Formats: sequence, structure tokens, C-alpha cells
Amino acid sequence: MSASICLIVNPAAGGGKAGRLAPEVERRLRQHGLAVRRVDTRDLDHARRLGLEAAGAGETVVALSGDGMVGALADAMRAVPGAVLGVLPGGRGNDLVRVLGIDEDAVAACATIADGVPRAMDLGEVAAESASAAGRAFVGIASVGFDSDANRIANEAPAWLGGLVYAYGALRALLSWRPARFEIELDPPGERHVFSAYSIGAANSKAYGGGMRAAPDAMLDDGLLEVMVLENISKLRFLTRILPKVFSGAHVHEPCVRVFRAREVSIRADRPFTMYADGDPIGELPLRVSALRGAVMMLTPADGPTDSAFAAPSPLSTAADPAAAAQAPPTGRSQTAG
Repeated sequence: MSASICLIVNPAAGGGKAGRLAPEVERRLRQHGLAVRRVDTRDLDHARRLGLEAAGAGETVVALSGDGMVGALADAMRAVPGAVLGVLPGGRGNDLVRVLGIDEDAVAACATIADGVPRAMDLGEVAAESASAAGRAFVGIASVGFDSDANRIANEAPAWLGGLVYAYGALRALLSWRPARFEIELDPPGERHVFSAYSIGAANSKAYGGGMRAAPDAMLDDGLLEVMVLENISKLRFLTRILPKVFSGAHVHEPCVRVFRAREVSIRADRPFTMYADGDPIGELPLRVSALRGAVMMLTPADGPTDSAFAAPSPLSTAADPAAAAQAPPTGRSQTAG
């Protein structure tokens, strides 16, 4: 990792939390012996430009923001070979930080920037169904349907709700929700499924929505998406059987939840929907979502969480034990399950 850091701050993230934390974070990074250049963003497109320029200059890019800006930076930086991205919790949800096992206190998390291990991480990519050009990348989960309404409401909610904003969005969206008919095609041209459903999600990571473990088996390095389908159920059952269990990931054992694995999925619906990824709108159906294997290098803690987000062992453990490296299991997994 370069000792030269470009700290990109979204001062509005987390209702202004990132802006308030930035001076202390900058001081702590310097205390770790790092050279720090701080820049603040105006919007996601500005963040993409800043990240691309910094990565091209050989700086390690560190985001103090929510997952939306992290996804935008990763999208831009995948074009720069060897670019390294670090994340510090500055938003309301901070799901990628949580999944990676990074400290949820932004100042304490600076230790991962100083001493962390760069690991190749997959991204998801959303593109128009018929497009041949590259689409936009995301780090977490892209979802559509009921989630579209819930995300829109959450983004309009008052900042004082903090991490509760996503549960608030779900409850508000439920009041006017009516099921939609969705069609998915796995690894086109491949198997097709049609559902009357609440939501379709394409998960690169395990969590979204401020700690909802929507895809508890998703891995960040297997080159596959977990495609999650919540089929149509009563609103009462959604409130009593799905929403309370999604924070632990136990909802996947409910019969109304279907899980598939694929490198790519096409999604269509019987009425217009906006897909959201990392909390921000990313496209209008019909769309295709793909897994981009090892698309970005992400700084991760030297001692990762017990419930690792990576299928492969840590580079530190394999470097210390060559025999373990030789015996490490392959990261590929079966492509469909349901």
C-alpha cells in the first residue's frame, strides 16, 4: 500500500457525520505515519473524478462516506490497474465496513488503512439489458421492486433517524405496496423464472440497509452473485416472518425466499421500477446485473471477522503457511441453488 493517502470525504454523508469526523480522522491517519491529502466531494460524479485522478497518481484512495460513494469510487478505480481503495464508516448504513470486519468507529478504523491487507474484491455491475458497453459498478446489493420504494423513502427521510432510516423506509413502503410480476434469467441465455414477488436482489456482499443480512452466504471473491427473490406473501407475514429475520439472515430459510447463484442475471418486470444499489438509483428495468471478479483491491483488516466475507483464506495466513496455501479450497461455487 502506498503511504500517500487521498482521503475523499463526503461531508454530507450520515447527515453530516462524515464532515464532522473528517478532521479527527485526518489527524489519526497522520499519527499512523501516513501522508494525507484530503478532498471533499460535491456529488458522486465528482467523487468518481477525484478517485480516478488519485488512483492514477499512485495514491491509496480512502473514502470517508456511506456505501454509495464507496461504490462510485470502486466503479471509477476499476479502470486503474493496481489501484487500492480503503473505506472508513461515515454514512448511515456502513454495510461494507461491517461486512469486511472494519471497526465501526471511523477514528479507530484508521488502523485498517495503516496496517490492512489489500485483497481482490468482486464488484457487481448494472447495465441496460441490451447494452454492449460497460455499466455502473456497485459494492453491495442491487435490488428492485419493493426495495425501490423503500430506498426512495429512506433517501428522503430526515437525517436524525440514522441507521433506522432503512427500516423506516420499509415500513412506509409497505403501506402502499402491491406485488409485481418479475422475470429473471440466470446467465443468459439460461434458465428463466417468473415470480409474483416483492423484490429481486443481486448481491455481491452480504448486507445492505444498515445491517440487513439479505444475502448471508454471499462472498466478495467468488465471481458470483446471490440472486435473492422474496415471493409474494401477505403484508402481515412480511412484518412478522421476514423483516424481523433479515437482520440475522434467517429469512432465507422461509419458503417464500428463493436463492440462486449466477455470474449474471437479467431482470424484467410488468411495470416500471428503478433499481437501487448501495442506496442510490442505478438504472431502470429491464436490466442485467453481472459479477466482476476481483475488480478492485480493497484494504481489509489483518484479522478479519469470524464470519468472513471472502471464500479464499487471508493472504497473511497463506504467506505464513505455504502448506495451507497449497491446500486452500477453490473459491468457485455451484451456479444455481434454490
